[in-house]
Amino acid sequence: MRRSSPATALVALALTASTLAASTLAASTVAGPSSASAPSSARATPPPKTPTQVGRGGAVTSVDADASRIGLRVLRKGGNAVDAAIATAAALGVTEPYSTGIGGGGYFVHYSARTGKVQTIDGRETAPQAMPRDAFINPRTGDPYRFTPELVTSGVSVGVPGTLATWQRALHRWGTRSLDQSLAPAARLARRGFVVDQTFRDQTVDNKVRFKAFRSTKRLFWKHGHAPRVGKRLRNPDLANTYDLIARRGPQAFYRGPLAAEIARVVHRPPTTEGTKLPVPPGHLTARDLAAYDVVDRRPTHVDYRGYDVYGMRPSSSGGATVGEALNILERFDVPAMGDADALHHYIEASALAYADRGAHDGDPAYVHVPLRDLLSDRFAAERACRIDPDRAMPKPTKPGNVKTYDGRCGGGAVAAESDPVSDTENVETSNLTVADRWGNVVEYTLTIEQTGGSGMVVPGRGFLLNNELTDFSLEYVKDDPNRIQPGKRPRSSMSPTILLRDGKPFLALGSPGGSTIITTVLQMIFNRIDRGMTIPDALAAPRAQQSNATMRTLAEPEFIDLYGAMLRPYGQRFTPSGDSFTSASEIGAATAVEFGPGGLLTAVAEPKRRGGGSARVLHPKPAG
Repeated sequence: MRRSSPATALVALALTASTLAASTLAASTVAGPSSASAPSSARATPPPKTPTQVGRGGAVTSVDADASRIGLRVLRKGGNAVDAAIATAAALGVTEPYSTGIGGGGYFVHYSARTGKVQTIDGRETAPQAMPRDAFINPRTGDPYRFTPELVTSGVSVGVPGTLATWQRALHRWGTRSLDQSLAPAARLARRGFVVDQTFRDQTVDNKVRFKAFRSTKRLFWKHGHAPRVGKRLRNPDLANTYDLIARRGPQAFYRGPLAAEIARVVHRPPTTEGTKLPVPPGHLTARDLAAYDVVDRRPTHVDYRGYDVYGMRPSSSGGATVGEALNILERFDVPAMGDADALHHYIEASALAYADRGAHDGDPAYVHVPLRDLLSDRFAAERACRIDPDRAMPKPTKPGNVKTYDGRCGGGAVAAESDPVSDTENVETSNLTVADRWGNVVEYTLTIEQTGGSGMVVPGRGFLLNNELTDFSLEYVKDDPNRIQPGKRPRSSMSPTILLRDGKPFLALGSPGGSTIITTVLQMIFNRIDRGMTIPDALAAPRAQQSNATMRTLAEPEFIDLYGAMLRPYGQRFTPSGDSFTSASEIGAATAVEFGPGGLLTAVAEPKRRGGGSARVLHPKPAG
C-alpha cells in the first residue's frame, strides 16, 4: 500500500474543516475585553480561501487571499509569472507583515518556458561590515545574550534587507512590468486595509510584549492599547507611502538616502517605549551597508530523482543541497514498493543523514568552501545510504560523511568526520508563493523576515518591520563552523523553493515557510507525491515530521504521531509533538504548490488548515464535475 486510509481520511477532514472555518470566520467572536465592545455589524468578512483549484491559463497560490487575488489579476491583464509573483509578494508585505516584507530577504527560483532553464536569485540578508564575531556576546557581562528575548528582539539581529533588490533583479531579468506597476496594487491594499483574521490577531497577541516595546510598532499594531480585532480592517498608510516612494524613485530610495539613514538609525538606536523592561541590544547595520547590498545570481542545485529533474537553491541556502542529498539517499531504496511504516522510517533516516552533512558543510560560498558536487553525488549518497538499517533507527545525532574519501560502497573508504551537531535557531514565520503563467513560465519564491514579527521594530513612519535574520548564524563562534559570524556574510538558510521538471517540462513547483523545518516539509511533499503515490493536495495536507539530526526524537505534528507513531515504534522511532519544541507551533510549514498536468491543466494547492489556510487560484477554473 502506498497510502494508508487514515492519512487520506485525515486530509479529507482537514479540507472539510478548512471549508467550515472559512464560512464561519466572519461570525466568530474573539474572546477577551478587546473584542467584546465591537458591534457585530462593524465586522467585515475576510475574503474566502480556496485551498485547491484546478484549471488553465495560469495560477497563483499563497497563504493570503488578497495577495493571491492581486497576483491573479496581474496574470489576467497579461503579466507573466514574474510580474504576478512580485505583485503577490508586495501584497504579502501588507497582509502578512509578521512573516515577510521589504525589511527582509529570500530566494527566487524561475523556470523559463522560452529557454527551458531554471535560474535563481539569492536575495538573502547580509551581516553588516562592522559586525564583530562576538556580536552575540553582551559587552557588559561578557556572557552570551539569551536567544529570547535579547537576540530575537534587537538591533544586533538585523541584516541588510534583500527583498527589494530581489524584486528589481527578477523584473529586470524576466519580467514585463515595471517595479512601480508591481507595487501599485499592494499600495492600494495598504491604504484600504485588509480584514484581520484570527491567525493575524493571535500572532499579534503572542508578540504583545515585543511589539509594545517599540513606539512605532505599538502605534501600528497595538492602536488604542489592544490588538487588531477579527473582522476589522487594518490600514497601513505609512507602508503605502513607502511603496509609492519606491515606485517613483526605484530601489535606490530604499538603499540610499533618507530611508536608508532611518533604517540604520533604528538599528543603532531602537525606538523603545518609555518604561519597557525588554532588553534591546543595538546593532551594527549602517547606511553604507545598505548602499553596498546586491543580490547574487546563482545556478540552481540539480539532482535526478526517479526520472524527475529536481532544481533548488544552492548556498547560501542549504535547502537545495539538503533536499537533494536526502532524495539521492532515498533513491537507493525501492521506497514506492514499501508500506507506510517502512517508507516513513527511510524518510526519517535519510533526513537525519542529510542534516548531518548540512551542519558540517553548508554556509555562504563567498566565505567558506561548500563541497556541493560531493554532497549531491550519487556515489556519496550510496555510501551514506549504507548507514540506514531497514529495521532500526540509527543513533542520533549521527556524524556527517567524509566528502573526501567516499567510494560509494558499504564499508568502503569513507570515514565519518568528527563534528559536533549544529543547533538550528531559525524560526518558523516565513512566506512562500508559487506562480505559473499561460506561457509556461514558473516562479517559486520563499521570502521572510525570520521570527514572527522579525526584530519587532517597525521603521517609524515607514510601515514595515525589520528582520532578525542574523540569528540564523551559529550563536557561538567556532572557527571551523561554516555558519560562523563574519562581516558581509549571508547566514545559512533552510529556505527551499523547488521546481521539478519531467522530460524538460514543469511537473511540480513547491515551497514552504518553517525555518529549519522547510527542508523536510519540501522533502516530505516530494516523497509523498512521487514515492507514496498521493495526489498533490493530499501530499501537501498530509501530517508532517522533521528529523534534523539533533536528537533521537523526531519533531512531528500530533496528527502524524496519532497515525504513524505506533507503527514506527518497533523501528525505534520516537517523536516529540510540534508545539512542545523550540518552534512552539503545533503546525510544521505552510506550503504552496502547483502541479502541471496534461493539456495545460494546473492544480494549484495551498494549505487547507495550517496557519489559517491558504489561497490557491487559477485563471480559468475547471467546471466542477
